Amino acid sequence: MTARLRDIPFSAALGRVAIALRGTLVSIWDRWQAYERIEARGFALMFAWLSPEQRSQFEKYKRFDVVGSESGKRYRICYGMSTNVYAMDDRDHDVIGWCFRPVGCLVAGDVMLAQKIALETDERATLMVARPFPSSLPPRSHFPPSS
Repeated sequence: MTARLRDIPFSAALGRVAIALRGTLVSIWDRWQAYERIEARGFALMFAWLSPEQRSQFEKYKRFDVVGSESGKRYRICYGMSTNVYAMDDRDHDVIGWCFRPVGCLVAGDVMLAQKIALETDERATLMVARPFPSSLPPRSHFPPSS
């Protein structure tokens, strides 16, 4: 037997909705907290691998520069998980963007660390799998520093 909406007292229906909403909000909050813990671990690992200069760049601009292992070119890795690596020229202008990332569901710190290690240890193989993209839009590194 199905109950009709008008047969259910309004306060009882409102109570059921409130209980369901509270459960949903608690679940969302728990997932967010778990994600923040995972993201913090990713950045802690990345920071452990950054040089003091790279760490300073990241803290100020949310990006850091690395030097390719074979060409000696400078690359800028900006905060993000894709389309966040730029080849830079001598005048600090981006020449071309490179899109590559490790496989899997990783947080930004883990992705950026993998990109750093890939360019610093095997630049040629990294660029063979990377996809170039035009750097006609301002890269993320040009965003103002966060306060």
